[in-house]
Amino acid sequence: MDWLRRADWLTRERVRGYALLLALASMALLVNSYLKAMGPEGTDFLAFWGAGKATVAGDPAAAYDLAVQQRVQTATGSEGWFAFVNPPPFLFAVAPLGVLPFPIAWIVWVVGTWSLWAWAGIRAFPRLWPLVIAYPGALIAAGHGQTGLLTGALLIVAADRLDRRPAAAGAAIGALVIKPHLAVLAPVWFAAGKRWRAFLAAGAVTLGLLALSWLTFGSATLIAYTSSWHASGLLLEGTNPDFLLRMSTLFSQARLLGGEGVGLAAGTLSAVVAVAAAVLAHRRFAGDPRGVGAAVLAASALASPYLFNYDLPFLLFPTLWLVAEGLATGFRPYEKLALILLYFAPYATRALAFPLGINLMPLAALALLALVWSRGGAGAGTADAA
Repeated sequence: MDWLRRADWLTRERVRGYALLLALASMALLVNSYLKAMGPEGTDFLAFWGAGKATVAGDPAAAYDLAVQQRVQTATGSEGWFAFVNPPPFLFAVAPLGVLPFPIAWIVWVVGTWSLWAWAGIRAFPRLWPLVIAYPGALIAAGHGQTGLLTGALLIVAADRLDRRPAAAGAAIGALVIKPHLAVLAPVWFAAGKRWRAFLAAGAVTLGLLALSWLTFGSATLIAYTSSWHASGLLLEGTNPDFLLRMSTLFSQARLLGGEGVGLAAGTLSAVVAVAAAVLAHRRFAGDPRGVGAAVLAASALASPYLFNYDLPFLLFPTLWLVAEGLATGFRPYEKLALILLYFAPYATRALAFPLGINLMPLAALALLALVWSRGGAGAGTADAA
């Protein structure tokens, strides 16, 4: 079984070739996602486009009006429609989409956010660019027309630039006010590492975006946004197995299998592990801020009870950090095999969730964090960017 233990057959040239083939296959899958999004199935992107339509029509508060959104979104021919639950600063991003026809807006959003995410990933790992463009975790976010590529880009920029441009890294985290549960570890990350410039920049950008959205969209929009909390709460309180299988958290899968009490206990344990990793990562990866970033981003997939596979393109950073470490210092037994599985995990675990009756992404996230953590210690700081 040496071919699995060492996987010497998986050379740099073969990886590049496989990645380019995977990228081509992903384009075909994305075309299929587009065709489905234009049909009666609809797509998550309807919520963003509907919010943009309301905003450019001069009534941004209507972005949170369920009756208005149902009417606007189903006018595209979709039988389903989706509540808009993102904070008002996100209206700045979706408002331009509201002036476009829905089919074109979908393309602009997916291509634009994917390009931003790919730019961030390639800048972090320039020599691994084929693995960036073929990353399956980005495909599921693109196929849903979701926010994961945008938020993933912000998290990757933060992890990559924290040491060299702390204010820019903090600003990227502050922009995550559009989906704040993805930044829940950031205050601990920055404070534990005494990254006060990043800490202050994150706070300033967050407050600035909230203030600017208030001045631009008015108090009525902020009040309307609070009404969306009820819809979000109902989703978390629900026990619909289909909905829970779409989630990628330990809380959701434990609740699916063991009920509310077990889910709460598992979710709490997962959050404690994530916070502990963010606190201790600076000591574990002393001298390697990118290693710290890899650990924190891996832990971010465990920190929140509300997370979906399409939120996970940020896991590109810890995955490719491990690849870069392996190229610099040598791969350990079975590490290449583990990295193949983790590379595909965000997409594969969602695809297999319904056939298996469980979403295995929380276990993959734990494995990713463990593998990153095992690279810390005496060997930390051996690789920069690949």
